[in-house]
Amino acid sequence: MSGSIPLGRIGGIRIGVNISVLVIVAIVVAGLTLGLFPDVYPGRSLAAYLAAGLISAVLLLASLLVHELSHALVARRNGIEVGGITLWLLGGVAQLRGEPRTPAADLLIAVVGPLASLALGVVSGLVALLLANTIGAGLVVGVFVYLAGINVLLAVFNLIPAAPLDGGRVLRAALWWRTGDRVRSAITAARAGRAFGFLLIVGGVLMFVFGGGFDGLWLALIGLFLISAARAEEQQTRINAALSGIQVGEIMTPRPTVADPQQSVGELIDETVLTHRFSTYPLVRDGRLAGLVTLNRVRAVPPGERGSRRLADIACPRGEVPTTHPKEHLVDLLPRMAGCTDGRAVVLDDEQRVLGVVTPSDISRAVQVKELHGPGPGGPTRWPPGEGGLVSHGQRGRAA
Repeated sequence: MSGSIPLGRIGGIRIGVNISVLVIVAIVVAGLTLGLFPDVYPGRSLAAYLAAGLISAVLLLASLLVHELSHALVARRNGIEVGGITLWLLGGVAQLRGEPRTPAADLLIAVVGPLASLALGVVSGLVALLLANTIGAGLVVGVFVYLAGINVLLAVFNLIPAAPLDGGRVLRAALWWRTGDRVRSAITAARAGRAFGFLLIVGGVLMFVFGGGFDGLWLALIGLFLISAARAEEQQTRINAALSGIQVGEIMTPRPTVADPQQSVGELIDETVLTHRFSTYPLVRDGRLAGLVTLNRVRAVPPGERGSRRLADIACPRGEVPTTHPKEHLVDLLPRMAGCTDGRAVVLDDEQRVLGVVTPSDISRAVQVKELHGPGPGGPTRWPPGEGGLVSHGQRGRAA
């Protein structure tokens, strides 16, 4: 997720937090400080309630991190690359760059998150019980009672069979195992997610109308997110199905225009951008890929700085450029085409020399050609060379 603040790594997995997570903290702290804790544990100072609320909010974020980390670790054990974990407004998201190969792996990756939340809930409840028997009822006990309840609620809610919730993944795995059709199973789970999101919106609106206040609006917001995420998931499933079996070399734009990292932005504009229709420029130094510049990055440089800024200064660095080889299947590359390259990837040969680029336009065209070709007989589809010079390559769509 863009705009995240890096916090470090756990087990080699990048951990970040989006600024919107402050909304969660504010809601939790306000609700506990001004509502739940004073009602259940009266007679304490505002400072004590505030401290307990802050601690509860931090532990809640830690619980969300454990939930997503469990998904990520099991996914990585099953051969799926993990881009990172980001905590944000509506919880957390583990960025998995790939799909499970079997229904069993799909089920295991999905169910481990709710199981982790349930385990945290049980442990928190036991800690609360132990503290209550040793120091008596108090705010410290209240923190762990809250943590137990919220983790159990998180586990139960996530097991609802509606994508993109974990329960939707469980539904997908079960249907996949039963029918052998992963695509249709994923679409069914996504449609269940859209239906559930619609029910949440209706319920939230009714709650707001009949005096539920902010809770109703929050429920409706979750419903809107579920509908949007489920729709995106269904679309991505259809795209992956359309691109199944296609290799990168069949649809890439070959022989792209390359540039030197030491060249100025102004020189690139005068010598290349204004005379060619390409919008993706791999940077090559000593015959090897050194970074990637897109037309969007060039346009972002103020006119007065274009003569002094080098391409290396504005490029997506080599380590963040998705790379591939001609024989890789396109569906395996798609989850990696994110980040600073505006949805592009660079195709390299065995000697790490640049052979071509893959852009959103190349992928869109491949989908369109596949639809025209149809599933009937006639042998493999012959893909025309990529037309990477289109300015529309500057546009980008989402991952996965």
